[in-house]
Amino acid sequence: MPAGKKPGPSVKDPELYEKLRDEGNSKEKSARIANAAANTSRSEMGRRGGEGGDYEDRSKDELYEQAKKVGIEGRSSMSKSELIKQLRNH
Repeated sequence: MPAGKKPGPSVKDPELYEKLRDEGNSKEKSARIANAAANTSRSEMGRRGGEGGDYEDRSKDELYEQAKKVGIEGRSSMSKSELIKQLRNH
C-alpha cells in the first residue's frame, strides 16, 4: 500500500480496502466489505448475500425507502432505474 494512502483505524483489512477503492468503490462500501471479510473468511463472503431479492422486483417506493436508509442524496428526484443504480453502487 503506497505511503499516505492508509485507511482509517476502523478498517480491519487495509489490503482489501485499497483493492476495492482502486476498483472504483466508495470509501464507505470498501470499508464495509473489508471489515466483513476480516470477520470471516474471504471465500465465505460471496455465499452470504442474496437474501434481499432483485431491485427490479421492488416498487419505486421500496427503493426510495432503502435509499433513504443508506443515505443516498438526491433520491427524491430519481427514477426507479436511477435508484437501482445508486443502490448497487453505494
